Amino acid sequence: MAGLPGAARARSASPGSPPALDGFFLLSPLGGLMGAQAVLGLLVWSLIAATTYHLHAAYGWVMFVSLFFWILTLLFFVTYLLQLHQKFYMIPWPLVLMIYNAVATVLYITAFVTCAAAVQPTSWRQWDYNRRAAASFFACVTMITYGVSTFFSFRAWKGLGSNAATSQVTDHA
Repeated sequence: MAGLPGAARARSASPGSPPALDGFFLLSPLGGLMGAQAVLGLLVWSLIAATTYHLHAAYGWVMFVSLFFWILTLLFFVTYLLQLHQKFYMIPWPLVLMIYNAVATVLYITAFVTCAAAVQPTSWRQWDYNRRAAASFFACVTMITYGVSTFFSFRAWKGLGSNAATSQVTDHA
């Protein structure tokens, strides 16, 4: 839990206290990456939604992946921002976040490849081509951010980057 924001305060909040904003989370690598994933995911699904995606089955998959992970990323972002993960301390949040980011990375790889392969430069609707090409680019960037988040989540899950004193305090407090 050393890599997660608020790890030093992991069990300091009482169960009946109201949620409070965690400003340190926004400055952490995971918080910044989650914010970037939310913005980039929004760009991907809104660009695809602005085209005639229903005429091409490939874009249905891209739309599903981008919208599904956009919603889940927003839920995780709000959960960590409001420190709600501390209310449910029995859930192994670093492991959950690592698995989530790994699955999102793999599915965004498939969405990016599908989206990029389905872009046809000879499209008779130029605005659809531009939006689909932009969606492919942003799907690639989003995939990379999920991959980087998987790396940071793995480090947080394994407790890398902390020393023995902080792991003793946060794990047994």
